Amino acid sequence: RVRLVESGGGSVQAGGSLGLSCAASGDTHSDFCMAWFRQAPGKEREVVARAYLAHTTPLYADSVKGRFTVSRDYSKNTLYLQMNNLKPKDTAVYYCAARRGACTDMADSFTDWGQGTQVTVSS
Repeated sequence: RVRLVESGGGSVQAGGSLGLSCAASGDTHSDFCMAWFRQAPGKEREVVARAYLAHTTPLYADSVKGRFTVSRDYSKNTLYLQMNNLKPKDTAVYYCAARRGACTDMADSFTDWGQGTQVTVSS
């Protein structure tokens, strides 16, 4: 199993920026898929972005393309999410997730999860 520890998040006004990080420890591997999901109150958990830890271009949800950027530091087993031009609709609890195998967009396919961190964007 993998332990995921998230940091970052917080509150910001619309148009502002926030950064999240997710440090993985345990049974990690370069083919490890890591992803950011988010869940707003009353809504299903949705994927924001996903990427293999050490290779391939990250994939983004259409709702965040051009505003969110994923970066990785394989030496630290850490995934980052830079969120720019934030909108009130981005308000949610953001989760880091990981799995071996295909880097899917389905929350149920991920085996390891972080504790979640709140992102609140006010208008």
